[in-house]
Amino acid sequence: MKRLWKLEIRLDPSSDQSLYLQIADAIIMAIQQGRLQKGDILPSTRTLAEMLKVNRNTLVKALSVLLDEEWLESVERKGIFIAQAIPQSKPIRRQSPMIGGTIAEVQPPLPLVFDNGYPDSKIVPVKELARAYRQIFNRNAKWQMMGYGDALGDKRFIQHIAHMLNHQRGMHVKEDCVCITRGGQMAIYLVAQCLLQKGDAILVENPGYQSAWHAFEHAGATLIPIPVDAEGICVATMRQQLQQNPSIKAVYLTPHHQFPTTVTLSLQRRLALVQLANEYNITVIEDDYDNEFHYTYRPVLPLCSYAELENYVYIGTLSKVVAPALRVGFLVTSHNSLIDKISQLRKIIDIQGDRIMEQAVLQLIEDGLIKKHIKKATSLYKEKRDFTQALIQQYLTDNVTFTIPDGGLAFWIKPNYAVDYALLIERLATKGVQLVNPNDYYRTPTAADGLRLSFGTLSMEELEKGVRLLGECLQEQLP
Repeated sequence: MKRLWKLEIRLDPSSDQSLYLQIADAIIMAIQQGRLQKGDILPSTRTLAEMLKVNRNTLVKALSVLLDEEWLESVERKGIFIAQAIPQSKPIRRQSPMIGGTIAEVQPPLPLVFDNGYPDSKIVPVKELARAYRQIFNRNAKWQMMGYGDALGDKRFIQHIAHMLNHQRGMHVKEDCVCITRGGQMAIYLVAQCLLQKGDAILVENPGYQSAWHAFEHAGATLIPIPVDAEGICVATMRQQLQQNPSIKAVYLTPHHQFPTTVTLSLQRRLALVQLANEYNITVIEDDYDNEFHYTYRPVLPLCSYAELENYVYIGTLSKVVAPALRVGFLVTSHNSLIDKISQLRKIIDIQGDRIMEQAVLQLIEDGLIKKHIKKATSLYKEKRDFTQALIQQYLTDNVTFTIPDGGLAFWIKPNYAVDYALLIERLATKGVQLVNPNDYYRTPTAADGLRLSFGTLSMEELEKGVRLLGECLQEQLP
């Protein structure tokens, strides 16, 4: 057994890789090169931490990785040793620091992803949210929050949502008809389970939001796809379906920025849809998933703000406003009986929401930080939208048609000729670019006639590379 007294590792504090992984990978490389031998004992964690000038906790995390991957072994009361049975030689999949003049194999770069239109998590006000969360625990009444609360959500948070919808979105909301949820998808699920049953049918936009479709089908409902054009969902087709099918109970739509095409439902069709819904006594389920991000004078008021609309459910979320990982959404309905059913179901699947997080977000709202964040985010996304527009005009202009979205975090681009989207996705993947297959947005047998190009999460450099490569791949399919 040789006692190891010195280990030279060059660490890079500016690297994107954590220091503990740099240490772990450097030790692996030293083992592979034979500078650390089977059975060698390591100095104590305190000594190693001092040698490498890192926090002891950092060193402990590095050794934990190596123990887990079986490069090291721990012997009780004796110490940590280089393992007798070294793992089979294989490339290190993490980017490693230099050690002894050698660089470990570098992991291939992560793919460039055009997602469905997610916000940029890098601008999340993490520090402010964490501070608000901690402050909740310092309140005099903190122990009252440790018990169970109302299944519909924190009362003060509900009051704020109702006030915001009434004063900013022109609605007529009663507080006892609001439910706070863990994101928009949970709201859709609750509505589906409590409004629909086997044998019912629901009208949906085509193309549209597949995750919502799954929730409605899980409730036993039959989906009836309605085409979307430059003015939004085709109300005339809706009328035809309603005349033929008395089992239709609702329509689900995204009228503000239609998903995925970004089209805003025209005023004429809004009025016609409200009249049609009342005439056939169906419920309008309006998913207003990105109301806050609007780049013109002001966002269009929700369809559910029309006082004459009799039966509606309105769904919103703060996940896009703050961060996707922050699961806070809400639903509002004109049905007193429906909100009662939702409350009962909520108690079964999730007895209450995250009261502490709801109050922490509420504190940020009351402090004006959420408003400030939205203003900052909207400015950034508008800059990215304009930059993406310029890129489309530079790299795609001869091959596609598009309109500039007045809100949201994506473009809808329509090629000027038939495109094999499966082949397009495959070719992009070989170049390190991921794009959602647009066929996923359509109910079969309808074929996709456009693709969704998001810009929220990508940097300017990534956008330039991604759009350029998309242009190259589309060019390959020119007739």
